[in-house]
Amino acid sequence: MKSTAGKARLSAVLGFAGVLLLACAPISTPAASRYPDPVPLRTSGLTGSGDAVFSISPERAEGAEYLPNSTVLKLADDGLIYVPEGADAPVSIYPGDKAGRNSALAAAAEDRRWLEAGVVPGRDRFERDIAARSLLNLRLLTLDNGASLAAIDENWDYVWPRDASWTAAAFAATGHGEESRDILEFLARTQGGDGTWQARYYPGGRPVGDGRAYQLDASGWFPWAVRFHAKSGGEGIEKLWPAVERAADASAASLGRDGLPPGGADYWEIRTARPNLGTSAALLAGLRSAAEIARELGHREKAARYAGAASILAGAVEREFAPNGYTRTPWPTSGRDAAVTFLAPPFAPYDQDVRDELRRTESVLRAPNGGLLPGERWSQEPTVSWTAESAFFMLAASATDDRKRADRWLRWLAAHRTELGAFPEKVDADGSPKAAAPLAWTDAAVVLALAAGEGRLPPPPG
Repeated sequence: MKSTAGKARLSAVLGFAGVLLLACAPISTPAASRYPDPVPLRTSGLTGSGDAVFSISPERAEGAEYLPNSTVLKLADDGLIYVPEGADAPVSIYPGDKAGRNSALAAAAEDRRWLEAGVVPGRDRFERDIAARSLLNLRLLTLDNGASLAAIDENWDYVWPRDASWTAAAFAATGHGEESRDILEFLARTQGGDGTWQARYYPGGRPVGDGRAYQLDASGWFPWAVRFHAKSGGEGIEKLWPAVERAADASAASLGRDGLPPGGADYWEIRTARPNLGTSAALLAGLRSAAEIARELGHREKAARYAGAASILAGAVEREFAPNGYTRTPWPTSGRDAAVTFLAPPFAPYDQDVRDELRRTESVLRAPNGGLLPGERWSQEPTVSWTAESAFFMLAASATDDRKRADRWLRWLAAHRTELGAFPEKVDADGSPKAAAPLAWTDAAVVLALAAGEGRLPPPPG
């Protein structure tokens, strides 16, 4: 655990203008926004330290840029903005203030030391710059108690167990095992006694009680992330095992006579009456991961149980979803879904049929601006694409050695960042970034994809 107390930082996650962003605003979710179309961009990037994180407005970002591989912002007039260690507000350093500038440069050097303590993936400077910015954003979004926020924005500054699991995997893949373990331990502490999680949590760990149903997919994403952490050399697996066991038990118990989990809220955060692909694929990755962890820890009976449940679920997914092109639900008219990527590496072993369906689905989900929609029957903002879904396909391509397709997606994502290089949640019809930025889920997916391109990801569970 980091040396700075989590409480100190939690109380200081503010907007740049001083607006407290941790206030409860239970009116929106990242995937099912109720905002007018499209959601405006309110942040262009972040600055911060181990004690506080602040968002940078699009207006403030105009003409500004980060010092290389840091969170210190250089303004158009050559002034600097950064957050000193222990401070609860950003500091502006004006040109000519040598002492202040030296302090800011020291803070930038600390950011670079953190990056250098791990691995910044990428085959060239362009890719490494993107990876470094994403890793720095993920670091700022991860609080000292392990709470990994979706974004610093009044409707996103909560912990979604799904997003947090992906962030833990991204840290693990890049050699930042301490941050990965902190996130996983936070998730273990917030897990319910039945092995499930609520849809989202306040940074202190309390569930957000806005009436929405829990998302069962977290019981799959967590074991997958723990295995990822372990295979990347991470420590503390024995301590995390009880939470893995509870999650896998919940996953196995959820399978019905058809071999699938029940309908409910998927990663769209919209309920389906019938079983959905997003939840089924996540639980499959989780059960396979839990079986492997159990075997390595010597829990042979549990390993056999989880492997058996995974086999039943895999057969049901193939039987119920594959015939119609891995649609969102077994109902043929539910349309293709970006969750087909969860059936490809690094979540599942390579399958040529799945790879073929990935390409067909990618074509069907293409928005007019070149990005992707979550699904073929997506009912919101049909001209607005989503960066996380686009990054899913980049990750699937990279993890299956389809470099041309992965590069194309990276170029598209990079071309639609904010002025400060942050990936937004959405891209408007005219190509401009919208909604929350940076978005942790997209950052994590891009980091994983770049790491996959260098062969740095562990083999899929299987």
